[in-house]
Amino acid sequence: MEDIWRLKYQEGSYKTGTKEKSLQPSLKFYIELTGIILNASKKAKRGYYDYDEWIKDNIRVIRKLEDVGLEFDITGIDNLGLLEGKPAVIIGNHMSTLETFTLGGILYPYLKVTFVVKESLVKMPVFKHIMISRKPIAVTRANPREDLKKVLEEGEKRLLDGYSVIIFPQTTRCYEFDSREFNSIGVKLAKRADVPIIPLALKTDGWSQGKVIKDFGKIDTSKKAYFIFGKPIFIEGNGQKEHREVVNFIADNLKKLGVTVK
Repeated sequence: MEDIWRLKYQEGSYKTGTKEKSLQPSLKFYIELTGIILNASKKAKRGYYDYDEWIKDNIRVIRKLEDVGLEFDITGIDNLGLLEGKPAVIIGNHMSTLETFTLGGILYPYLKVTFVVKESLVKMPVFKHIMISRKPIAVTRANPREDLKKVLEEGEKRLLDGYSVIIFPQTTRCYEFDSREFNSIGVKLAKRADVPIIPLALKTDGWSQGKVIKDFGKIDTSKKAYFIFGKPIFIEGNGQKEHREVVNFIADNLKKLGVTVK
């Protein structure tokens, strides 16, 4: 892939340079995003939207957000190098739509990834073609037992194929972090597939939840987008200790960023 699409990491981190903030960031960004989505959906529907195209669009979204004044602060990316290109289960809190549109680009070129997503996303008009092209693991969240079975079986297949799996164990996106709502499905998958975990703390409320359409809310450029990656965690025993490590990593980092932790 052309180097122009790579984020320029220095010493395991990336920070957006100084940019002028747009007077109407939401309007400007969503006009650009609509074009990206429509073009990608058209390609995906025809079977022309491969992984590299998706990564390019991830980077385009990051650049468009930066262009309107939303800054990114990414740290711990060097921890992904410890995986030596081998797949992992990435477990993070889920705060907004921003991570869904950008994580593929942030993780490139270290990992190829797919997501565990709500089934509704693969049925959403226009956007569904993009999601289906990425071969996500779609769960209903109506039947926990069936969802667990699907994540374990399909997740293991993705990992064997060399794809890392991104999981947001919370039942919904939330600006706070409640460990009681953070299940251990990611740890169970990592244990079954015998791969490590990468914990990920996210603060992405600069892309807020919408009042009419939840996925598309106000872009608040007074807030930075934080991505904090931890070191690989290898599971020993039943995984309970490792689950606590993931939860504590996320909670501790979010506290430092001023996020309410319960």
